[in-house]
Amino acid sequence: MNRFCKPLLLLTGLLFSVVLFARQKPNIIYILADDLGYGDLSCMNENSKIKTVHIDKLAEEGMKFTNAHSNSAVCSPTRYGVLTGRYAWRTRLQDGVLWGYDTMLIANNRSTLASLLKANGYYTACIGKWHLGLNWNRDESGAFDFFKPLNAGPRQVGFDYFFGIPASLDMHPYFYIENDRVTAKKLDSTKGDTGKRFWRAGPAGDDFKHEEVLEHMTEKAVDLIKERARSNQPFFLYFPLPAPHTPILPSVAYLGKSGTNAYGDFVLMTDAMVGKITEAVKSAGIENNTMIVFTSDNGCSPMADFPELEAVGHYPSYVYRGAKADIYEGGHRIPFIVKWPKRVRAETVTHTPVCLTDFMATLADLVHQPLKDNEGEDSYSIMPLLLQKKGYQRTSIIHHSIDGNFSISKNNWKLIFARGSGGWSAPTEKAAKTEGLPAIQLYHLNDDIKETKNVAAVNPAVVKELTAILQSVVENGRSTKGKKQQNDVPVVWRK
Repeated sequence: MNRFCKPLLLLTGLLFSVVLFARQKPNIIYILADDLGYGDLSCMNENSKIKTVHIDKLAEEGMKFTNAHSNSAVCSPTRYGVLTGRYAWRTRLQDGVLWGYDTMLIANNRSTLASLLKANGYYTACIGKWHLGLNWNRDESGAFDFFKPLNAGPRQVGFDYFFGIPASLDMHPYFYIENDRVTAKKLDSTKGDTGKRFWRAGPAGDDFKHEEVLEHMTEKAVDLIKERARSNQPFFLYFPLPAPHTPILPSVAYLGKSGTNAYGDFVLMTDAMVGKITEAVKSAGIENNTMIVFTSDNGCSPMADFPELEAVGHYPSYVYRGAKADIYEGGHRIPFIVKWPKRVRAETVTHTPVCLTDFMATLADLVHQPLKDNEGEDSYSIMPLLLQKKGYQRTSIIHHSIDGNFSISKNNWKLIFARGSGGWSAPTEKAAKTEGLPAIQLYHLNDDIKETKNVAAVNPAVVKELTAILQSVVENGRSTKGKKQQNDVPVVWRK
């Protein structure tokens, strides 16, 4: 054999192995709905009046989680937890959400799902609602200059490509951003709207129309799937939908189709967008090597008009108390579905409690890269659950409300450090204090899933145990095993 042939054959074999390994890594699509209730899906709620056929199909073809929780009852902190595997109350965001002008919440040196996968050969993209802060540029007077490149955004935390909007669809400024620049040619403005169509008046790009955003984002995601399917490189698409959050804007094709109200119609439209994603995956010939995750960032918002929906027999929070913003189950118990052909068995269900922070450790498991002590501090791999094996290690979950109230659940016990809902539902904290309600609440969810019987006074040992666990999780800067970490700010967990 020619002395040049053997090295060439070895190199060819090595390259073939690399390509083969890349092909074996699954593509990953993470779809995050916005303000979608547990009870809105017909696969989660047997009495749902909204027939979500496309999401139901995902559940039929994969695993459904009945006890999944967002790490917060509102948008921004949940998104931080999803991408970093860390509770957002460890950051400066101690309550509420970010606004369209706020700076980046994720530090540049913080590992994310995107940076983890990018380091392991993935092409990474985010298309949709960001809502984690952007470092806008300013002019000499200090005013925001929307037409200069961003100083920081999704690309600084591991995404190769970004196309999306700054925050919620009802929060200005209203721009499409591609990578680090707005797509608009000139500045425009909007007068805003009211009712279910609510959005705030403010600056907007000349190419931005609220009614078009959901479908436009979906088209972008479909195009990216088609494009990346032609590559040997696996891809990760984080697809945070702007719906069914306000403004509630079902297009003409969906008006009246749900038989409920405009919100129900918008949920149907959101379901149809999920269908477009799954169809794109199938049409591109990558279905068997693509993991699709579907979930929501928190419970359904009262803007959906619960009395109107309940009048026709639809309950967005299912059997759970509360809604978006609340510390009660309706605020943070959310649908979670994973389809992964040939790895996750179809039509499987797990009732094991999981948290949206858990995907960071799950992907680290997938790419066989152990997390460092300062990565995914509150993330437990759900890979054992997906593969129906032993080994899932989470024992408790910390919940957080819009007002910054804490709760911890373990072994069907749930201890709440709030007098009321900690959010928008009655009783609010102010009203609960006026009524003289106890400073803590304890519920046994097996016996009282609706959280109506506060048994804290007769279970002091349980209160003591759960309080100690929560205090330890806060003070150690982590809930997983590893070296103690620092929270970004002092955390007041008991108000």
